[in-house]
Amino acid sequence: MRSRPAPIRRPITIRRAVARDARRLTRLVRGSGAYEGQYAAAVAGYRVGPDYIEAHRVFVAVGADEHGDRVIGFYSLVLDPPELDLLFVADEAQGRGIGRLLVAHMQSEARAAGLDRVKVVSHLPAEDFYHRVGAVRTGTALANPPAVPWDRPEFEFRIPSE
Repeated sequence: MRSRPAPIRRPITIRRAVARDARRLTRLVRGSGAYEGQYAAAVAGYRVGPDYIEAHRVFVAVGADEHGDRVIGFYSLVLDPPELDLLFVADEAQGRGIGRLLVAHMQSEARAAGLDRVKVVSHLPAEDFYHRVGAVRTGTALANPPAVPWDRPEFEFRIPSE
């Protein structure tokens, strides 16, 4: 049985991403252990550029370590149509509640933007995570070869008004 990492004890802050975060976010995507093996091609040339950060609501989770502040996760909320486009947590920080923290932040941002639902097309290894954080399975996104040669689960976050 695999033990879960201990919760993060240092404070995590979430802030709006800025253009200078683009390289770090690209490294998080391309270096994700969830995209190894058969999934590697899906992110091999992926780039989160300054233009993407400017066009969407991109937020980063920052944690302090011995080297200062470090980006350990991020998400991107697209408003029209409402979709959680990207959500990544650094491999070494997974299992510590950062993904859950990012989802809660995304829901707050969606609520503030007047959204009542946010769609997610999930990567297969992330399916259980989305179930655990309250997303509801709504269907299947069909394969789109050559970029994505497999079907993917679709979820929806229902955003209650306050």
